[in-house]
Amino acid sequence: MKKYFKYIALILVGTVISCREEVQKPKVSYGASNKVSVTKADTTQIEIADLPIQMEGTSYLIHPVGDLRVFERGSKARYGSSSVNDVSFTISNLGEYEITGYLQNLKFQKVDSDSIRPLSDKPILILTATYLKTVADKTHNNVMVYTLTDSDTNKDGKIDTSDIKTLYLSDISGENFTKVSADLQELVDWSLIESKNRLYFRTIEDTNQNGQFDKNDVLHYNYIDLASKKWEVKSYKPI
Repeated sequence: MKKYFKYIALILVGTVISCREEVQKPKVSYGASNKVSVTKADTTQIEIADLPIQMEGTSYLIHPVGDLRVFERGSKARYGSSSVNDVSFTISNLGEYEITGYLQNLKFQKVDSDSIRPLSDKPILILTATYLKTVADKTHNNVMVYTLTDSDTNKDGKIDTSDIKTLYLSDISGENFTKVSADLQELVDWSLIESKNRLYFRTIEDTNQNGQFDKNDVLHYNYIDLASKKWEVKSYKPI
């Protein structure tokens, strides 16, 4: 019986150590140059697109593009999508003016055109794409906000959710795709203040360069005036 409990204790210790190692996996790996690393697209994946989405009041169709997901028999699709033979053909989920998923790209098409253009020509992983309808109604500036990963910051050879999350903006056409958060700073959150037509966001900088974002690092506070045609990031100090 003592050996049994000893065996269980070893398993628990091993599990704790394993979880701790997983939590401590760095989001940033610093080389000699500290430059942002961009990987090549994975050509082994099968790329598919969901049916197009049209945000209310706009004249563009948005085509979510991602990798075909194959599941082990008996498992469920991440977004509860329909599946055939354990293959999910749905790659995105649509909320109120927001597309979510693990998307390789978005492609844009004007409703009176057959031409389709990509949001980005570089490897990225889009987590959310949000249309700011209230801003469009007030200012006639049709802005999309994206949270995504654009670089292999931990240098493990792939772009995924283990890398730094960043903030981008674009027009509803997909044009003017612009990064507004600084390189090597992790996006914490963003919020729209409708009364001021401002997009506020926070990032955290790994100032001690230990590869993690923790209490010893520095938070940066920023906002952008979305009523302006030029997206200028301005810093502010609430504390």
